Amino acid sequence: MKLVFASNNKNKIEEIQALVPKTIQILSLEEIGCNEDIPETADTIEGNAILKANYVTEKYGYNCFADDTGLEVEALNGAPGVYSARYAGKQKDANDNMDKLLSELKEKPNRKANFKTVIALNLNGKQNLFTGIVNGKIIEEKIGTNGFGYDPIFVANGFDKTFAELTMEEKATISHRGIAVKELILFLQKQNL
Repeated sequence: MKLVFASNNKNKIEEIQALVPKTIQILSLEEIGCNEDIPETADTIEGNAILKANYVTEKYGYNCFADDTGLEVEALNGAPGVYSARYAGKQKDANDNMDKLLSELKEKPNRKANFKTVIALNLNGKQNLFTGIVNGKIIEEKIGTNGFGYDPIFVANGFDKTFAELTMEEKATISHRGIAVKELILFLQKQNL
């Protein structure tokens, strides 16, 4: 069976292909001829994942899954949340985003935060959502060079290293995306595909 992942991130696609049952072939957006930017106009993380999955299913007719992720900071009432990628502007620059967040938290003692990933799966006419959340805190400076996004300033509860100091394998075992992907994989395995 072919299943489209609404992404062109080759690392993410390879990672997921290695986890799904061998009977499922993961296709990228590029592989189905989808070269346009899928609009992410919802005001929730769940909403954006659903928008992307529905776009591919409706426009291209494939079973599909899509994810969206956000960093939610308690002292900022859940911001940047759905706007995480473009928090400091349309240029979607990770350093700009982190600098803005660190600046906004400068005088705030509460640094609790969580990463949240939602995966929307459209399979055989039905939609299922899978959510992964990892709680932690925002530290005061960037540390580490692995990962992407806000990884250099996020430390998960129970850890003393940022996500950017962990290897990809270490991060995958505890991360929000890893949790959501595990739920997706378990669901797919139960479908006898």
